[in-house]
Amino acid sequence: MRRYGKDADEDDIRNRPGRKGSKPRTRIRPKHEDAAEAMILTVDRGRLTCLVEAGTKQERQVIAMKSRELGRKGVVVGDIVHVIGDLSGDVDTLARIVRVEERSSVLRRTADDDDPYERIVVANAQQLAIVTALADPEPRPRLIDRCLVAAYDAGMRPLLVLTKADLASAAPLLEAYAPLGIDYVVTRRDELETAGAEAVRDHLRGRSTVFIGHSGVGKTTLVNALVPLHQRTTGVVNSVTGRGRHTTVSALALRLPPPPGVKPGSKKALDPGWVIDTPGFRSFGLSHIDPSRVILAFPDLEPGTEGCPRACSHDEPDCALDAWVADGHAEQARLYSLRRLLSSKETREGD
Repeated sequence: MRRYGKDADEDDIRNRPGRKGSKPRTRIRPKHEDAAEAMILTVDRGRLTCLVEAGTKQERQVIAMKSRELGRKGVVVGDIVHVIGDLSGDVDTLARIVRVEERSSVLRRTADDDDPYERIVVANAQQLAIVTALADPEPRPRLIDRCLVAAYDAGMRPLLVLTKADLASAAPLLEAYAPLGIDYVVTRRDELETAGAEAVRDHLRGRSTVFIGHSGVGKTTLVNALVPLHQRTTGVVNSVTGRGRHTTVSALALRLPPPPGVKPGSKKALDPGWVIDTPGFRSFGLSHIDPSRVILAFPDLEPGTEGCPRACSHDEPDCALDAWVADGHAEQARLYSLRRLLSSKETREGD
């Protein structure tokens, strides 16, 4: 039996909506031109704390979550994002992150050297502060080397921060890293509340610096001294194993206090620098590192690689760097340091 008449048209046909509604899908996504720019301060179980209108009187922290349109794109501490929704910062409000700006730098690591999965530690940092205790626990030079390789690969400026100088001398460690020309600062526990913290701040002004180091080296204690208005939980070193206990469980970006005597509202007061505290780690995998990118941090050696064989590891008999150094273009100590850093990718017991 014919349901409609002989001359029926589309206006006579009734369309039943489906279970998911009758609204047609579209590939056109909103541009969110009114979205506000923000910086990610910390990430906690899918909730991200963002700083909106940084450096102004309206500066405030807003809790946000990723929007569906970002897909599987990760958002980490240090990211510059665009947020919409309730940006008042009031309790129980929630905004949405709709865009992530291109990152100027990315610090990555893997769980171990056989793990293909890269973990982004932090984004858009200009400096990597490698925090190492001179004693209690003992320094681990190969772990320092691995962190240096990661810094060079990310295009970040490395800074060696030696803590607990009241327990051991810093001279042997500084001598080992002198050929690399790395900036360093030495601290004592009894001076952190006074001149010690200010000496570290001098290396951090105007930059975003991520602090990394294995557990127990005094990293969080140092951060607490640098930013006294925000105190994070600290722990102690196990007297039996010589290892520290994880007390910092998530990365957190903290603004440094302005330098003494700086006029309020000035550029130095509004941008004194950022410190990003990260959880301690027991391993620092480098499976994602390409040796050809590490050599770029050695401008005196990099031209000498033109005569190297293809895929040269820079530590083999045919490497052209030996002749480059023998001809007086660079110091032998620099080549040794490069090869020591590259060899740190080889896992050894005690790393």
